[in-house]
Amino acid sequence: MAKEAPPNLPKGEASDSPSFGGGGEVKEIKPGYITANPDTYRLIKEVRNSLKANPTEAEKVLWKYVRNKKTGHKIRRQHIIDNFITDFVCLSKKLVIEVDGKIHEQQNEHDELRTLKFKDMGYQVIRFKNEEVFKNPKKVTEEIKQVLDNIKHTEESPSFGGGGEVDN
Repeated sequence: MAKEAPPNLPKGEASDSPSFGGGGEVKEIKPGYITANPDTYRLIKEVRNSLKANPTEAEKVLWKYVRNKKTGHKIRRQHIIDNFITDFVCLSKKLVIEVDGKIHEQQNEHDELRTLKFKDMGYQVIRFKNEEVFKNPKKVTEEIKQVLDNIKHTEESPSFGGGGEVDN
């Protein structure tokens, strides 16, 4: 009997093969890009789709500089991690890249809690203000590349509930 793909797996990517962890336990293999909380994915996906279809001007500018591995690393935009939607993320290096507009001046506490949650999951977070991206996108891109180049590859798959560590 074939399994249905979980809501966060593209059609045709149902995971039928178990992986064997320590102690005789069997757990499902999940691709590394599956980082969303499966309990809330369907709800968050709608918001993510809207954000992806309507990026901010600063996100549009930065995306031109980081897409298609222009930094030497695969970067995704509007990617769901746990219950959050990141502006950009490099999953293999567990780096979240946020571009903050004026709204973030009024939600510092929310941003700090979000950053702590990402750190608890093994991600580093770097933030840039819109003005930085508009003024000098090449400098912002170089800074992102430098951070990515200096992060050691994580052994653990960067999936939801992972817990791989990153040396800072």
